[in-house]
Amino acid sequence: MNASELRDINEWMIGGARSAPTPPQMMAECCERLVRAGLPLWRVGVFVRTLHPEIYGRNFLWKPGAEVELGTVDHDIQNAPEFIASPLSTVFKQGLEVRARLDDPASARFPIIEDLRAEGVTDYIALPLINTDGFVNASSWTTKQPGGFTEEQLRALRSIAVPLARYIEIVTLRRTASLLLDTYVGNRAGERILGGQIRRGHADTMNAAIWLSDLRGFTALSDRLPAETIVEILNLYFDCQVAAIREHGGEVLKFMGDGLLAVFPVDEYVSDEAQVCSRVLEAARESRASVEALQFSHREAVERFRFGIALHVGRVLYGNIGGGDRLDFTCIGPAVNLAARLEKIAGRLGRTVVASEGFAGICSGGWSDLGEFPIAGFAKAERVYGLADEASRAAPG
Repeated sequence: MNASELRDINEWMIGGARSAPTPPQMMAECCERLVRAGLPLWRVGVFVRTLHPEIYGRNFLWKPGAEVELGTVDHDIQNAPEFIASPLSTVFKQGLEVRARLDDPASARFPIIEDLRAEGVTDYIALPLINTDGFVNASSWTTKQPGGFTEEQLRALRSIAVPLARYIEIVTLRRTASLLLDTYVGNRAGERILGGQIRRGHADTMNAAIWLSDLRGFTALSDRLPAETIVEILNLYFDCQVAAIREHGGEVLKFMGDGLLAVFPVDEYVSDEAQVCSRVLEAARESRASVEALQFSHREAVERFRFGIALHVGRVLYGNIGGGDRLDFTCIGPAVNLAARLEKIAGRLGRTVVASEGFAGICSGGWSDLGEFPIAGFAKAERVYGLADEASRAAPG
């Protein structure tokens, strides 16, 4: 083994593996350099747990001469028998290394060993990758070398695990921050926050289509159903909108009880207002169909739901607002206030989708003129439009 090359690999990882800008590239370069240094590696895996509501972890698998394979697993894997019986489960739970030589009968307790034997593997070792706070990720290393890894090679692998853990911790922390910001404040807001837009009052103006929706009869629903059931209903209800909003280029900024605020930014340099508003309307139609199809069984009753969406387009102030060191990244302005007022009008008319004159004028076709309405806090009445394929009906009490 080349001790000098091993030291260079350690220093390279400690320095941030700058020649490999992405984790898959880092893993490929690291494994290839280890092989050149004399480590007879066959299959190498790195398994990184994530702080994500849907994803338990990500895995990176390397084999000689192949692209690094990427994968994700959901939280259900923790209860899967094959995971519980795997060496990685021991690594994650106890932070201990696990070695399984294929000529050792005791290794048969791990079901994965038979799969490795079929590949011609002779030795397997799973090493913990321990963060500075004690949080454990894992790596696995295999070889086809007759007799398995030597003690010198195992020492080399253990030495590599330390800088590898530091690299993974740094990359994961940044990725986790990005994912959490995306989950809780939205992608565009998250990018701005990570980019340094964190001071109170730090805000920009932008032109955007505005979506403000509300579940009809929510107060009465909350009064007669348990709180846990209401949370489940709200999650299903928001699912009906969020997927459509994101698919059509929007960003959900806020959940306010049963209300939802989203924006669809307009690129003023390419004059795409009509295109953006058309996507917003398509998202509204998809959400309407999803909510109409939504049913929730509780005891012997089946709950059905109605909601309302107000659509408007205008300039908003987009940035940090709050008190002291508690900030919220949101949007405000007369355009947002008007959308909120329009949503109340939609409720009074029993309409699902209403739009301002500005929005309907840009996204023409398929609208019915519902008349002019005084708007609280605004000097002028606003002409309101509803979808032509939808008749007004009395709003639920």
